[in-house]
Amino acid sequence: MDGQVRSNIQAGITVDIVLKADQRTGKRTRGIVKDIMTNSQKHPRGIKVRLEDGQIGRVQEIIRTI
Repeated sequence: MDGQVRSNIQAGITVDIVLKADQRTGKRTRGIVKDIMTNSQKHPRGIKVRLEDGQIGRVQEIIRTI
């Protein structure tokens, strides 16, 4: 699913994100969404989320929905 569309993302789903520090390399981090931080309905680089472990990044891929 598309990580650029806010309506595809909700708390509790598993996603791959790119952390700010990893933007150059594109290294992905997997986790469960706690909060959605982007207010707009779409974002070209991915919707910004906070994972349950506190890490913040932009969604690159939605792995599993609830």
